[in-house]
Formats: sequence, C-alpha cells, structure tokens
Amino acid sequence: MKTKIFGLTFLTLFFSCKKENKIAQKEISHYSIEQFMGNESVGGGSFSGDNSKLLVTSNRTGIYNVYTVPAKGGEMTQITKSDSTSFLAISYFPQDNRMLLSADDNGDEIDHLYVRELEGIIKDITPDKVAKSDFYSWSKDDKHLYYGSNKRDPKFFDVYKMFIDNYSSEMLYQNNDGLDFSGMSDDENYFALSRTVNRNDSDLFIYDASSKQTIKINDNLSANSAQDFSKDNSKFYYTTDEGSEFSYLMSYDLKTKEKKKILEKSWDIIGVRFTSEGNYMIVYVNEDGKNAIEVMDTNTNKLITLPSFEGKSVTNVGFSDDETWMRMYVGGSHTPSDLFTYNLKTTEQYRITNVLNDDINPNDLVKAKLVRYKSFDGLEIPSIYYLPHQASKAKKVPAMVWVHGGPGGQTRQNFNFAIQYLVNHGYAVLAVNNRGSSGYGKTFYKMDDKNHGEKDLQDCVEGKNWLARQPEIDGDKIGIIGGSYGGYMTMAALTYRPEEFDVGVNLFGVTNWIRTLKSIPPYWESIREALYKELGDPFSADSVRLRRISPLFHAEKVTKPLIVLQGSKDPRVLQVESDEIVAAVKKNGVPVEYVLFEDEGHGFRKKENQIVAYSSVLKFLNTYLKKENDSIN
Repeated sequence: MKTKIFGLTFLTLFFSCKKENKIAQKEISHYSIEQFMGNESVGGGSFSGDNSKLLVTSNRTGIYNVYTVPAKGGEMTQITKSDSTSFLAISYFPQDNRMLLSADDNGDEIDHLYVRELEGIIKDITPDKVAKSDFYSWSKDDKHLYYGSNKRDPKFFDVYKMFIDNYSSEMLYQNNDGLDFSGMSDDENYFALSRTVNRNDSDLFIYDASSKQTIKINDNLSANSAQDFSKDNSKFYYTTDEGSEFSYLMSYDLKTKEKKKILEKSWDIIGVRFTSEGNYMIVYVNEDGKNAIEVMDTNTNKLITLPSFEGKSVTNVGFSDDETWMRMYVGGSHTPSDLFTYNLKTTEQYRITNVLNDDINPNDLVKAKLVRYKSFDGLEIPSIYYLPHQASKAKKVPAMVWVHGGPGGQTRQNFNFAIQYLVNHGYAVLAVNNRGSSGYGKTFYKMDDKNHGEKDLQDCVEGKNWLARQPEIDGDKIGIIGGSYGGYMTMAALTYRPEEFDVGVNLFGVTNWIRTLKSIPPYWESIREALYKELGDPFSADSVRLRRISPLFHAEKVTKPLIVLQGSKDPRVLQVESDEIVAAVKKNGVPVEYVLFEDEGHGFRKKENQIVAYSSVLKFLNTYLKKENDSIN
C-alpha cells in the first residue's frame, strides 16, 4: 500500500471504553476501526459441479481474494494470494473444478477475466491490456462462456463466445449502434439490447440473429430493463414502469410479439431471473430500501418457503445447477451478511460464515430506523436513521447527514461498517434519500434532473433541520458526509449553504462538473447522452449552469472545516477534482485535511486503506465537530 496523508495529526488521544452511562441507560463498548475492519466481507457463492463446495470472495487477508469452502460448512481454502490487486470469484466451470475469476488494476475498472487452472496456475484469458471484459453467462451445453469486451472499439462492448477448451473466442454480436447487451437466449438466437435515453426513458430491443432484424419492445416513454429469457427460448421477460410509478414484470412472446403482465408489486421489482433448468423464478423487490426476495416454483406457480432468520433478512440467493441447493446471504442494517446454504430436498440448513468480528458485541450495534420528514416544499423525504445507544435528552450527541452516491442512488437498509463505526463513537447518522433517489417511484426519481446542488441540497438541509429538532441531538453540532455524488453534495453544502453544516467530509466527490462530464470513461459512451440530459451537456450552453453548480469555482465561500479522501486511480472522479478543491479551500484559512490513496479507485477496497480513511474521518470529526480530545482505540 502506498498512502499519502496531508494535514493529518497523529496524536494519540484517550477515549474511555465501557464507561458507566446511567443517563443513556445502556452501557456499550466503543470499538476501534481495526476491530470494525476485523469484520469479514464475503460475496459470491458458485456451487461446484458436485455441490460439495462453494467459490466465494473474501477480504479476510485485507484485500479481496478467492476461496473455496465446503457447502456444509468448514474451513475456507485460499485460492488467490494477491497482496495488491483484488481478485473476485465469478464461478466454477460447469463440468470441472476450474474457476473463473475477475480482477482490475487497483481500482482502474479495466476488468479482465482469469481462469484458475486445475494445476493451480492463474491465467488471464482476456489479456488485451486496455480492454475491459465482463462475464455474461455459460452456454447451455457447458462448452462455452459468453462475455463482453470493448477491445474492438473502446466505446462499445461486443458480445463474444469463448471456447473453454482452448480459450479462443469468436464474436457473436458486433455492437455498431452503441446499445448495451442485456441478455441472450440459450439458443444464441435472440439478444436483448437496451439504450438509456434519459433517467426515466430506456428502450429495449430484441435482435434476431437468424433474420438479422432488431425489434423495439417498448412503445412509450418508460424505464425498461431486461431480466431473462425462458429456458425454451420462447419468451423474454423484462420490467417496465409504463403507466405506473413502479416497475413491474412483463413477458414478451418472441414469435407472436404478444406482451403480458406477469407480476406487480407496490414497490419496484428490480430483478428477476430463472434458475438453470427454469424450475424456479427468483424475484427481487426494492421494498422501502430493503431487498424483499420471493422464489416461485414455475411448475406450480406457488412461492416456496424460504428459511426464516429472527431479526434478519435474506438479501440474496443463488441455486446450484441441479437446483437442489440454495445459497443465501442473511443480514440487516445492524449485522453484516452471513452466507448460508440450504438443501431444498432435505431442508437441511448450514451456516457457512460468521463474519462479525468476535471482539464486537452485536448488541452494541444499532438497527436502522425508517423515518420521513417534509422538505422545504412539503415533499416527503425517506431516510434511514441511526441513533447511538448512549444518546438521550440529557446526553445529546452530534450528528451527520449522510448522502449517497449517484446521482440517482439510494441509501438502503444494509449493514454499513462506516456508519456503524461513527454511531458507535457517538455520532447520530441520518442517511437521506433526497429527491432524485431511486426506489420511490419515477416521479420522485426525476425530480433533480438538471437541478443538482439546488433542490436536492435543500432536502439535505431540511434533513439537518429534522435532526436538530430531535431531543437527543446537539443541534449546534451537525455535519455532512458523502461519497461520489454524495461528496459533491458535501462540497455544495459547504459552498452554497456555508452556515448550515459545521463540518464536511468529502469522499471522492465531484467538484467540477464540466471536467467530470467531459472526462467520463470511453466505455460509458452508451450512457453519455443520458448523463448529459440529466446533468447538462458540458459542450453546450449547459456549461454556464454546470459552472454555477460546481463548488470549485466558488470555493472562496467555504468557511467550515473540511476533510477530503480520494483514490488516485479513480476513473470516474479524477484525482485533480480533490487536489484542486483542497488547494482552493486552504486559501480561505479553513482547516482542510487530505487523504490520498495511490492504490485505490472509486471507493476504497483495501482494509489497511479503509482503516486509515475512516480513522482519519473520526479524528477529524472529534476535533472539529465534537471539539473534544477523544481518542480512537
């Protein structure tokens, strides 16, 4: 790891742990960032051909590596042993124990596909140095894999078929129209393609390889998303919000062109897929910021009963190829997700991981509470609230408004170690889903189009005002924090509403929209126009407004302490965005701290970097928001 830290002090300060707290009526322990980072993050879960093992990704060594683990539980076996670049598990090969993996170069997002051969050698099977390759699926006959690559044209992804016996490839679809590949039928005849027009308008197409015809599926302005093809290659399934606030599931008959509504919920259906033999359909619903999962038996059209976990939710599921085993991730806002397996025939259930650090008492963590408050114009803003156990009317605590990335993202009811770390150390957190956030209907979703840094910022200010009215909150000590678009909102708050928040934490946030929109990666070409329609075209008269809402050009207005964190390999928000805002704000005589990681991209993956990042954030908040000499263990 190479880390540069600017403007940070390394004072060892004292913080009393397990101090008796009669006022808050609950004694808790305060945990160091090292203890929080002692939690393990596990992902993936491809079953081996004989269902005896799972292929997973874990960061237990400090960065992500690939492991195998027995399907009934046991010790993990480390497969990749990288100490720099993270390797992610994709899948076992269908008919042998070779493993398909993915990795980029320390966050540069130029992903390559790798194979871990049976003898242990790891081979790059998409070695084009500057090309990005994404795995799509395995073929029905298990002899090929499908992937996308922009090696022909950096702007567009073509679809390739790779022969797994010698890793040679042939192109199946040449993307001359700038469309996004969204799926393919098992017989390789039908390709689902999409085009993002703007935030609330995306088109779906079916390309028929036999006739060379491309047919548009949707007729009206609506957001549409490809989901899956039926296993008999007769139907295509997609979600749409046509005529509705929320997305629902439709089928499209590939021969007759008939459309039929299949399933509708009171929230967005965000994902649908069929298992390998088509006997089960998995449905994901974004239910007020939390995954609600249903698994339907397609032969009976009845839901199967998923195992229940007291106080926790099933957040993700996957099936073995023979559909006899299921793997599940189970967690909540107050507990990181653990991996379980479940045998559908015997109903045997096995816990595979226990990712919470043994040093941490789970009762000391805080469960999120859903709240809603009215903004300046009466619009209701959904938010997720974390109140420290030690907070009370007699012992008020400082607070942070947390802003998600995007634009158009959503803070969800998932475990967030950074939030729990701040809350454990006495900071309330209100995670605001300001107008423009996804998950609350298409009207809400488009409310900040070409309005960024204005009404969405006012929603965050009203979140601060809501916090200040809470009896447990010290209204004179409220800051704002966010990453990416949330980092932009932090800088917008300090620039355009300089007296509202007491401090700002900017995690790799945009500060110059003109530069950012001009420098988006070439492989984002298919969504470039949609971004311009939402945010503004930097090559047009929109540049006047983009300059007006870019904090860099108004940095002289910043009067409150600021900390900025950035990865130098970030291809989305370039390092210069943070370099320049730090230099500009320092001219105001304002306390500014800068943490720069030379081996990170858009977000921080390595544990040692996360430790530096979030311990620096807490020290900053203790110094400038709490204004106490609290130490970090």
